[in-house]
Amino acid sequence: MMEAPARGAMVGQNIIGEVTESIHKFLIDQYSLTEQVPRFEEDLSFVPKDREEVVYIYMYRASQNPNLRNAKRYRQAPVFVKGDDSDGENLFYHRPPLLMDLFYLIAVHSKFRSDAERLLGWVMVALHDATHLVYRPRRFSLPDGRIVDSIGRPYDINADPSDDDLYMEKVSLAMCDDLTVGDAINFFSIQEAPYRPFLTYRARVALDGPLVAGDGGTTIRLPSLGRTDQQDDSEALTSRSGRMMASRPAPKDQVPPGPEPKNLRRMSEDQPENPTDKED
Repeated sequence: MMEAPARGAMVGQNIIGEVTESIHKFLIDQYSLTEQVPRFEEDLSFVPKDREEVVYIYMYRASQNPNLRNAKRYRQAPVFVKGDDSDGENLFYHRPPLLMDLFYLIAVHSKFRSDAERLLGWVMVALHDATHLVYRPRRFSLPDGRIVDSIGRPYDINADPSDDDLYMEKVSLAMCDDLTVGDAINFFSIQEAPYRPFLTYRARVALDGPLVAGDGGTTIRLPSLGRTDQQDDSEALTSRSGRMMASRPAPKDQVPPGPEPKNLRRMSEDQPENPTDKED
């Protein structure tokens, strides 16, 4: 019986919760409107009894990114251990990461509507500057249990990103128009919460799976890319999908449309002029 290859532990299952915590931490660290920091809640039905301001952060939908969907075959993982020979023991394979879109609903509450609108504007401007919500070295779990980065060093979240071989993990956040007002009213009604001003944001993440130890495998050399619009006369013609096509017949001589052209010729300078061609 063939022995199964050694597999590492999964490392991407925590990224969704980490993104939510990063949004909380980013807004708390950036808040500077008043001395008292607003309360951050995930329960939309929570209503404070005093004049406390509340920011609601709720992830309501997760979907696969259809624009960057990859095949599920194994490929070599970008893990390189510097200083060691590539004898096959340091080769690892993994499936392409699962690319997901996380949709967040952010609402605000205050006793006065003007204060709620001011708080909503601050949240909008603050999250507009959050270009790197999560930006850290990419983490890999080797089959022997070690947690390393792409260079093979012990994982350090504060590692210097100046090395070209260091793969970074980035989570971007952007405002989107994902819910209509009617959808939001139904959503708040289901949560038994009053309707509040809200924003919707989309975070794009990549969920990495386990690494699989490889023994070197085989090397596949692909031919160089050439022009696909040129056909070889010695081979049968094929369509772009690979289906065989009949050979094209030779073009026939076609008579140009219009009246028959007259037999005209240009007179040379040394040719004597015919007196009969003169007008009377």
